[in-house]
Amino acid sequence: MTSPRLHESIRAIAVFEAVKGALVLAAGFGLLQLLHKDAHRIACEFISRLHLSPVQKYPKIFIDLADNITDSRLWFFAGLALIYSAFRFVEGYGLWKEKVWGEWLAVISGTIYLPIEIYEVCVKVSFVRVFALVANIVVVGVIAYVLIQKKQPQNKSS
Repeated sequence: MTSPRLHESIRAIAVFEAVKGALVLAAGFGLLQLLHKDAHRIACEFISRLHLSPVQKYPKIFIDLADNITDSRLWFFAGLALIYSAFRFVEGYGLWKEKVWGEWLAVISGTIYLPIEIYEVCVKVSFVRVFALVANIVVVGVIAYVLIQKKQPQNKSS
């Protein structure tokens, strides 16, 4: 059994994972809204509403992506979003119920992202990148600590 503080931390991480899953699932459904639509026109309108110039670097990249989008690609990315969100929901459930498999899933999936996040911070330091790295280190550290605690033999006093 974990301490109340660790229990609350695990629950918070479980909710965080579920929220990530829900956001990605919503994005996947958002992609499906673009099926059979003029993605170029929608991208241009979006850029215009943000009062950005379509010839600037990032708006141009966004418009170019919209030009190359097809219905099959939309289905593919929506499918990836569904798989990712299902994984996050399963992980969140496992953490919420304090299942060892859920904790291992969280440690492994969090650790996989660490090299990428470290690289991103090395390429360009930003608040968001540093925050993501630190948050992931904390999550992996907390869950790893819980797993180590569960491995320790319990002191039983008679």
